[in-house]
Amino acid sequence: MLSKPETIANLSVKEYCFSKKQIKGVVVASQFKWTFTWSFNKGLLLVNPPLGRALIQDALLRFLLKKDYELEAGNEYKFIISAKF
Repeated sequence: MLSKPETIANLSVKEYCFSKKQIKGVVVASQFKWTFTWSFNKGLLLVNPPLGRALIQDALLRFLLKKDYELEAGNEYKFIISAKF
């Protein structure tokens, strides 16, 4: 039986500002690296650079929606993406 393809993404929270209702951080998966801003009151996720953004955006948004109240600035987290890249 074939195993499902997956990639581990490492997320680092750089800033959590409750007054702005924003989380800023960095995600690294395989050879890709992105910065993100999650405006949780608006449900808006900005990911840069655009190169490879489609690979991470949906999985990152699901992770943030599930864990945003547990995240703290300065901490690092891991989540699995159901794709190999």
